[in-house]
Amino acid sequence: MKELDIGEVAQRAGMPASTLRYYEEKGLIASVGRRGLRRLFDEQVLERLALIGLGRAAGLSLDEIALMFAPDGQPRIDRQMLAAKANELDRTIRKLSAMRDGLRHAAACPAPSHMECPTFRRLLHAAASNAIGGRGKRTAPT
Repeated sequence: MKELDIGEVAQRAGMPASTLRYYEEKGLIASVGRRGLRRLFDEQVLERLALIGLGRAAGLSLDEIALMFAPDGQPRIDRQMLAAKANELDRTIRKLSAMRDGLRHAAACPAPSHMECPTFRRLLHAAASNAIGGRGKRTAPT
C-alpha cells in the first residue's frame, strides 16, 4: 500500500493539513509514521476521509462519526443512528419548506397590508407558537 505525506493527502482530499491533524487528534484517522517532520498516511485514509465528509455533510458530529468505525478502522454503520438523522433532516426540510412558502406568499400577497392577510396571520401565529419548528400542527399557506 502506498504511503502519502500529509501534504499529498490534504491536496487529494481537498482539505487543509490542519484538518487532518485535528482528525488525527480526535482519533478519526491515524498516521502510519513520519518522513522527517511530515506525517505519513496509508492511501486508504482517502476513503476514510470521504466517509467522514459524507457524515459531516449529513450533519453528523465528529463524535457520531467516530462511533461509525470499528477498532480495526473498518466502517461499522449504526443504521438506527442513520434513520434518526434522516428523520431529523425530514423535520428540517419541513421547517425550511414552510419558511420558504411563507416568504413566497408574503412577497406576492395582494393584501394591502400583510397583517390583513389571513394566510400571513396564520403563518405568523404558527411561528409564534413554534409550530413551524415541528412541535405543533403545521399550517400550510394557501
